[in-house]
Amino acid sequence: MVGAPLFGTDGVRGRANVDLTPEVALGLARAAADGLQGVALVGRDPRRSGQMLAAAIHAGFHASGFDTLDLGILPVGAVSYLTVSTRAAYGVMVSAGHNPAEDNGIKLLGPDGAKLDEERERAVEARYRHGPPWVGGEGAEVGIQLAMPDALERYLNHLAGNARYSLRGMSVALDCAYGAAFLAAPALFTRLGADVVAHAAEPTGININEGCGATNPGFLAGRSAGKLGLAFDGDADRLIAVDEDGVPANGDVVMAVLARHLHQQGELPGTLVVATVMSNLGLRLSLRALGIQLVETAVGGRCVLEELRRRGAGLGGEQSGHVIFGGEPTGDGLLTARRLMEVMAATGAPLKELRRVMTEFPQVLRSVGVRVREGLPDAAPLWAAVAALEKRLGETGRVLVRASGTEPVVRVMVEAPTAAEAAGVADELAVLVRRELGSPIAEPG
Repeated sequence: MVGAPLFGTDGVRGRANVDLTPEVALGLARAAADGLQGVALVGRDPRRSGQMLAAAIHAGFHASGFDTLDLGILPVGAVSYLTVSTRAAYGVMVSAGHNPAEDNGIKLLGPDGAKLDEERERAVEARYRHGPPWVGGEGAEVGIQLAMPDALERYLNHLAGNARYSLRGMSVALDCAYGAAFLAAPALFTRLGADVVAHAAEPTGININEGCGATNPGFLAGRSAGKLGLAFDGDADRLIAVDEDGVPANGDVVMAVLARHLHQQGELPGTLVVATVMSNLGLRLSLRALGIQLVETAVGGRCVLEELRRRGAGLGGEQSGHVIFGGEPTGDGLLTARRLMEVMAATGAPLKELRRVMTEFPQVLRSVGVRVREGLPDAAPLWAAVAALEKRLGETGRVLVRASGTEPVVRVMVEAPTAAEAAGVADELAVLVRRELGSPIAEPG
């Protein structure tokens, strides 16, 4: 990872043992711990490279005088909860989320259980880039690795102990994505009384997310057989539900269902929900009809969390299935799934009925390769066309044009009453983007 920024939108990620090597992992841990004192918790998903990277992270913290607690394979929500409950200085999740098995990642959590803010990440990266000499002792000052054999049980006790409803009599099909939820998810919903069938729950270390999980809800839709389906990703921070008819319900739909119930119970602080600019127009319109304000942020779970905290809101999230509840430091797919099933238990309604609270608008996304993405703000003809198209669509559509933060690409997203109209508008804008900003020599793959 020489030269490239170390941290992306969700921690440090790369091809394991190529981009993200043990040397990088060790240096990152040393940089995070340098000059500090405390304990670090380390969890991971089942990727084959996870043990290698976790061992390097433990070693880096030990060299800096930190003791570490090995949590084994757990969802990132568990690492977050245990970091807070044990008052650790850091929590570390070794996972690349929904990425394929060849990739891996390192997510650093602070004492509050949330991902480090950008300022803290920049400080860690600067220390990593500077390199030796490091602060570190010898003899008794060197840290050691300890185990937490009851880590999963503590997490399950936390989630089950806060449940308001028994799920007895309810049937659920789980897609564990061959990932971090493979033990935790079946155990949680069985404990809560549901009849559980688990799929993709036999990880080999090289099959994580393979044709399954939150990014492939069709896998579960073909196997749920009339049951509610709950699909997680590799580190289980996302949830995509599948209704009893086999139709996926993404994060926007899940938020709409949760928001209505919380609002009806008087448990939605500020009568608002936080979502990103990529959320479907249908979410905004459904919430407006319920008397709930939608506050939009830039893309990314950290942006949602910051706005939730700033406003004291009770619910936020992303279309991808990353949902955050007020007072929680991160998204936890198992918690989201439990809360969704509790709405079903409280109302006696299946998801296929509850989801009618929101009508999804067809959404078309074009990724347009350009020569100079930095020129986007000054592309006056493009913005004139956007304004005219927005006026034409009115409240029955939406247009979003933004530059990628990492690639020479401009994203064009259009929502309209029909998929054909959305595609037509998106293609029209894509042509204008290329004309104004130039086409690259080769389009991005």
